Amino acid sequence: MLTILSVTFPFFALVFAGYLAARRGWLPLAAIPGLNIFVLYFALPCMLFRFGASTPMAQLFNPSVALLYALSALCMLVIGMWLLRRFSQHWNNTAFGTMAIAFPNTGYMGLPLLLNLFGPAAVGTAIVTILVDVFFTSSVCIAMSRLDHAEVHGVRSAGLKAIKSVFSIPLTWGIGLGAVFSANAWVLPDLLNNTVGLLAAAAAPVALFTIGAVLVRPPDAPAQPWLSWRSGGLDMLLTVIKLLVHPLLAGTLGWLLMRAGLPLSLENLTTVVLVAALPSASNTALLAQRFGADSACITRVILLTTALAFPSFSAWVSFFKG
Repeated sequence: MLTILSVTFPFFALVFAGYLAARRGWLPLAAIPGLNIFVLYFALPCMLFRFGASTPMAQLFNPSVALLYALSALCMLVIGMWLLRRFSQHWNNTAFGTMAIAFPNTGYMGLPLLLNLFGPAAVGTAIVTILVDVFFTSSVCIAMSRLDHAEVHGVRSAGLKAIKSVFSIPLTWGIGLGAVFSANAWVLPDLLNNTVGLLAAAAAPVALFTIGAVLVRPPDAPAQPWLSWRSGGLDMLLTVIKLLVHPLLAGTLGWLLMRAGLPLSLENLTTVVLVAALPSASNTALLAQRFGADSACITRVILLTTALAFPSFSAWVSFFKG
């Protein structure tokens, strides 16, 4: 267990450092969007490109992993929608609250953690889960958020726009270009490769630091959450669902699919369960704010899942490595 903690502790310590820096005012809140832009548009795409380029295509687009993770994401979407409709009359809040429990922080936190814990073999599986979350989970949640307008055409239009917007996300381009290089066995010239390498190396520490800073207060967040979200224990309930139910669900589905004959290795299953055990994605609050949902409530869930993920994620790793 101490060996596992020696790997996981520095990652969560960087998150706490970012939170402390923003909370104490050492990092101006106005600087947080700039950090996000650096990670999202420069460092993380370079890291994903390098991972994609060095990962065999069979691992990078594993249909068995995609099926398992998509099924677990669908179950989480159903659970979230069913539960949160009992706490909020707004589909907008319900949709983004559901995204908070169904969309893990794989890009900012999961990839570097899994790489350090299990090596490059886990990276391909983790990238598949990112693609499922970007193309499926987020698109469904954004489409559902438009149900308040009670227009089927509006929902369909929002869903199509969400899917189209995926192709403008730098992370998608990073993975796609990496896949092209992997398929053709191409290698970047040294000058470009060294530059990309420097940006990729900055992705994990800056991303983790930024997660902590974002948790202090999302930029331009509303001062007060909507009262309908203040039911007792809702934040903690969503946290338990994210950190416990999501990985248990993924593990159970994986076991059933393996029993049914799905070609899924134990390593694949382990990675999928650990991805599901990650805290909520930090950009969920920013998306909620953009679409007019209760970003304050979602930020509290992200804060709780991130803080409690240190012991819970370490316990999940200990279970699989033990």
